Amino acid sequence: MSGSLTTTDGDLTEELASAVDRRRNFAIISHPDAGKTTLTEKLLLYGGAIQQAGAVKARGEQRKVTSDWMELEKQRGISITSTVLQFDYDATTINLLDTPGHQDFSEDTYRTLAAADNAVMLEDAAKGLEPQTRKLFEVCRMRNIPIFTFINKMDRPGREPLALLDEIESELGLTPWAVNWPIGSGELFRGVIDRRTREVVLFARAERGKQASEQRLALNDPALRDLVEEELLDLAVEEMELLDAAGAELDLEMVHAGELTPVFFGSAMTNFGVRPFLDAFLEMAQRPIARSSSEGLVDPLRDGFSGFVFKLQANMDPRHRDRVAFVRVCSGRFEKDMTVKHARTGKAIRLSRPQKLFGQDRAVVEDAYPGDVIGLNNPGMFSIGDTLYVGQRVEYEGIPCFSPEIFSWLRNPNPSAFKNFRKGVNELREEGAVQILYDTDESKRDPILAAVGQLQLEVVQHRLENEYGVETRLEPLGFQVARWVSGGWSELERVGRIFNCKTVRDAWNRPVLLFKNEWNLNQLREDHPELDLSSVAPVVSGVEPISL
Repeated sequence: MSGSLTTTDGDLTEELASAVDRRRNFAIISHPDAGKTTLTEKLLLYGGAIQQAGAVKARGEQRKVTSDWMELEKQRGISITSTVLQFDYDATTINLLDTPGHQDFSEDTYRTLAAADNAVMLEDAAKGLEPQTRKLFEVCRMRNIPIFTFINKMDRPGREPLALLDEIESELGLTPWAVNWPIGSGELFRGVIDRRTREVVLFARAERGKQASEQRLALNDPALRDLVEEELLDLAVEEMELLDAAGAELDLEMVHAGELTPVFFGSAMTNFGVRPFLDAFLEMAQRPIARSSSEGLVDPLRDGFSGFVFKLQANMDPRHRDRVAFVRVCSGRFEKDMTVKHARTGKAIRLSRPQKLFGQDRAVVEDAYPGDVIGLNNPGMFSIGDTLYVGQRVEYEGIPCFSPEIFSWLRNPNPSAFKNFRKGVNELREEGAVQILYDTDESKRDPILAAVGQLQLEVVQHRLENEYGVETRLEPLGFQVARWVSGGWSELERVGRIFNCKTVRDAWNRPVLLFKNEWNLNQLREDHPELDLSSVAPVVSGVEPISL
């Protein structure tokens, strides 16, 4: 294989171990409007990656947020696709996987979580746990991802901090451990007490987009009483004593097992509490870990490079109509121009122009290490879940598809635009922007779009028109529930004729049953208990998808 190294094996092992030790990789999960993009910007600010943080709702001359690059995102002030932001902070290389908050784009988030070693759960202090956060938490739990909690918007009226902790414990079954504790809230928010050092960090509103200045005093410092109202301070100390008496310890093993969540309080918008959170997170977070594969667990320090594709994105640069595959590096050192094996096809591929990604900005990357994410030009050879490796063959677990809830025929009213229509549909399916299903009657050529939310369909139409020059029409199908038949077509044939549902094929030619509602689904389960139905698509490995 090319990509040969001039360093000795011992040097390389040492270099690899040092690089892995320095890296932290995480995704932020939250409900829409909890402040995720604002927090992302503030973290980048501390990493020196941007000079001034731009609020999402910024208007006019103010900076647009770094991670939301797509035109539609700018129009709506929401994140539609995941982006990767790599930056250095305090001798650590951080890979931040920014995910869409809006539930209509949760598929993209599920895939991104497959590449994350840690997750930051962001909560709005007034709202506590919200539906989308719960859903994403379940995905983290499936993957045993450590979770750190940041309770945001403490400078606005919110719920009692103890009630917020109780909710995490009782509803998620996750033990919370408050790393810091708030003094007051809303208009009376004065700062936080660090439980480990017994230091008070006082709240001061930072100038918009700038780093916050932090005034720190010991909890027993007499000067504190002149700066903070006595009753607020006493209440915070009393609540902390309650927490201490509850007896939970900060146990890093439990954190890394996804059983205990360190909790932080602050305000991303005013930039308060972000630096203390970042410092503590880097200390506690999990380094890049061994990953499950066909050959068992693959250690990041394994000699040969390996990684998997967790996301595809078309047209990131509208000028070049490019397609980028996002690869999470799992083991070994990646080098520019190296030749790797593509596990699904068995072909050797030379990776000549790998990119370091930062939102929409790109730079050619010379090398990368476990935990990093690189962008590869994708002329149509990569699919989500593909493994690339050097040396001994390895194939990582694929990435599952989740059950969609909205189904529409996608019509192309202009036959002369069919070529572009086909190209757009195939590329957006590859990218995972939407799931594509097909009628079992082969004479019905139009694809069926299957999405989690209506907005997802609107984005597909918008992109087909703007990126591929194709106007389309949607015709709803009137189904709300999809289930994959685990035993495949032979299983379905054995059962014979079934009623009150529609049988379609997915992009890997597997049978999918569509139901009008849960009642129809339950009725079928009663009639045919032998039929094994799944809400998660079987993981695909080594199979070429159907193209339109």
